[in-house]
Amino acid sequence: MKEGLMRWRRSFFLAALLCPLVGHTAAPEAPDPTAWARLNPQDQAVRRAELKQQLKQATPQERAAFRSRLRERLEDLTPQQRQALADQTRERWRQLDPDEKQRLLNERRERVRAMSPEERSQLVQQRREMLGKLSPAERAALREKLSDR
Repeated sequence: MKEGLMRWRRSFFLAALLCPLVGHTAAPEAPDPTAWARLNPQDQAVRRAELKQQLKQATPQERAAFRSRLRERLEDLTPQQRQALADQTRERWRQLDPDEKQRLLNERRERVRAMSPEERSQLVQQRREMLGKLSPAERAALREKLSDR
């Protein structure tokens, strides 16, 4: 009896150690912004869907690590690279048909609504930090652009 109990405890202990590893995947690697920009829209859509699926299965800590790494990669770009990336993205947005634009806006709105209050406050804080890193000229240009809306 005692030996059976010991065997059961050992099995339970090993199972407890291994359970977090079963079906667990690491957070997806944040894509390189310049490589992402070179992808055509269809490839971006496929890759985006893959990332969404991986992030759905990731833990909140892994999702935060992914966002942090992506932010770091964007911050590592030179101002010229960031401007070129923004210009390219803006041009792609202009080329979208109105229905597709509205669909994307609705998706973004739903993602933000689905966030917990903590995630939303983190998002606001991250945006403030990014704005704090802009030069006065960049901030003025952004303010002017947003006032045109």
